[in-house]
Amino acid sequence: MSVSVRYIVDDVDDAIVFYRDALGFEVEMHPAPGFAALSHDDLRLLLNQPGAGGAGIAGGHPRPGGWNRIQIGVDDLDATVADLTERGVTFRGDVVEGVGGRQVLVEDPSGNPIELFEAGGGVR
Repeated sequence: MSVSVRYIVDDVDDAIVFYRDALGFEVEMHPAPGFAALSHDDLRLLLNQPGAGGAGIAGGHPRPGGWNRIQIGVDDLDATVADLTERGVTFRGDVVEGVGGRQVLVEDPSGNPIELFEAGGGVR
């Protein structure tokens, strides 16, 4: 069984540039303007514009944002934050430290959150 996460985005092309260039995703396919499939390690990320099919409208119209998120592990959170800051990426708050490590939330061009996590204390 394969697992994919679908994010609703305002503009698939903008989202592709962000995920590919800022976070190291690879584009698996981009067969239509409103849809693309990307991958990062074992994560498959499906990007859909509202109304482009596949995003569905069960229970309302899909839209970007919210607090559910994907998590990407990084080896050096400070260096990653510095790089993304240079790229003009939007952050949701500052780096937070906890028992298991450090994290910060960034937003894709549509406002969908991505957690960047640096493990600490033997967590991986």
